[in-house]
Amino acid sequence: MSAASPDPLPLADKLSRLLYTPVVSDVLDSFGLMHQALRPFVRPLDETLVLFGPVRTGKYERATMPSPEYNPYELEMDLIDSLRPGEVVVLACGGPTEVIAPWGELLSTAARARQAAGCVTDGLVRDVGRIRTMQFPVFHGGIGPLDTKNRAGMVEKDTTVTVAGVSVSPGDWILGDVDGVVVIPADRSEHVFRAALEKIAAEDTTRAELEAGHSLRAVFARHGVL
Repeated sequence: MSAASPDPLPLADKLSRLLYTPVVSDVLDSFGLMHQALRPFVRPLDETLVLFGPVRTGKYERATMPSPEYNPYELEMDLIDSLRPGEVVVLACGGPTEVIAPWGELLSTAARARQAAGCVTDGLVRDVGRIRTMQFPVFHGGIGPLDTKNRAGMVEKDTTVTVAGVSVSPGDWILGDVDGVVVIPADRSEHVFRAALEKIAAEDTTRAELEAGHSLRAVFARHGVL
């Protein structure tokens, strides 16, 4: 389960069917990792989709006096063209923002063609109708029609960035669903995933006993899950 796995796609496909953000957040808390959930303004374009995979990062900044020859898409294209199957694009824009809009339909198309798992950004996204039709998982910090040209550009790629209050490094894992987005540090990922699967099993047992009419206090005393 390490970030160095040469092919994360089968692992991500299996775990994405089992994991959900509240249980992973609880496990991260139990490991003392209390600040791994992105701020709640970051939401999915499609609440039915789950996003999960190892991270690739990009950092955006506002453009200042752009010259005519400046190409704001240079690093952006390098990042998208180098994506590997199962990877998640994570774009830091200092959000919430009303100006920086790094993601749209064409980047979604290119990323999906490379079998990327999706995109998370605290910036804006556009072309949302077309992205929803594609069913490509995108988590965003807002929706707007702006282009980044003459407004912002990617200034770093594959570096540690801060997205919606959380530090994210290349190779970390990220999970997004209807409840939000959590970041799992690469060096703790195996332990987190194992503990999360154990907690899910305990929650399933707890749920079954509650459905059978057992008292909440008694079930909590037996399993310690709430």
